[in-house]
Amino acid sequence: MPENKADIITQLRKDILPLQRFKKNRGNTIGEPLPPAITNAFPNAEFPFGAIHEFIAAGAEDAAASSGFITGILASLMDSGGVTIWISSYRTPFPPALATFGLAPDKIIFIDLKKEKEILWAMEEALKCKGLAAVVGEITELSFTASRRLQLAVEESKVTGFIIRRNPRAINITACVARWKITSLPSEPADNLPGVGFPRWNAELLKIRNGKPGKWEIEFATGHFRHISKMTILQQEQQKKTG
Repeated sequence: MPENKADIITQLRKDILPLQRFKKNRGNTIGEPLPPAITNAFPNAEFPFGAIHEFIAAGAEDAAASSGFITGILASLMDSGGVTIWISSYRTPFPPALATFGLAPDKIIFIDLKKEKEILWAMEEALKCKGLAAVVGEITELSFTASRRLQLAVEESKVTGFIIRRNPRAINITACVARWKITSLPSEPADNLPGVGFPRWNAELLKIRNGKPGKWEIEFATGHFRHISKMTILQQEQQKKTG
């Protein structure tokens, strides 16, 4: 009997996903951008493409960390072509550094605007363009109504949207499918070699509709994200001692 109940609950969850506008990714033509440890937290164990992802940044450092994390995801989104539009008044990314993530700077169009209502309007219009790979916007405040308009736009176009909220006054309810908090971590030199190691982040999934929130330490190396398990950290510490 418990197994039957579990099967019923599993099936109900699958039936609910389409009602919440979670659908299978576009024919699986896009590779999963994040490691399985994170991907398993999403509905259908798939990264939510064609949805709005919200990132909460406490300051400039967290905003930069969020930008780096998003850029790593864009590497997968833009792998088969396409252009991303990045709209803000901050211009957080440093274009030459995009090569670290395998992105060509000329494939990202930066639009600089002063007022947040202009950024939201431009982002909504851009999200309606089906030919884009993604749209990124940097703002402070995001109302439920504004987030709903953005979510409706991506449900039609299937373009993925990312919003970085720097120093928001309140963490209010939005229609975004996922809410993240990304903070930077110290890098570790590879194989005890001198210099700076691969970029690392603490990725916290604060909210995911019909999924499982969690926290992971990850790094971007050799063109993709990888999960830093406790065993990996212990091995690196051991290498330092024996090196």
